[in-house]
Amino acid sequence: MGQSKPLRATALIVEDDPMQREMICLLLEESDVDVIECESAEAAELVLERVGGSVVLMLTDVQLAGNMNGVELAHIARKCNPGIGVIVTSGRPLPQELPEGAQFWSKPWAPLDVIREAERMAYAWSRDEQGRQRRTS
Repeated sequence: MGQSKPLRATALIVEDDPMQREMICLLLEESDVDVIECESAEAAELVLERVGGSVVLMLTDVQLAGNMNGVELAHIARKCNPGIGVIVTSGRPLPQELPEGAQFWSKPWAPLDVIREAERMAYAWSRDEQGRQRRTS
């Protein structure tokens, strides 16, 4: 009999700059968090529709490939998963208001801050997940 793999928290990274996206993904993979990466908001929206409940953190740039920006994506993410942690980052002022509870990080930000936030969200998610498993057992 095979053993089931324990569920892990997932972070969604949405960044059109491949070097920035890779750097963020490497940081998060070191934090015991599964990572899904997208270069456009449209691709990220599809991910959120399919697996949004397991995504605990979404970090997105404002300027992205495609027709939708990161702020618009932040609103969609909150509709798909109201408990998701959302961080929107940019080197410029925001073009519109973020959804309630979303954070804005001005570039440049410290890589350690990304790790801390991911670990905080993953810890909260794992505690919730353990509670759900106990209630259904």
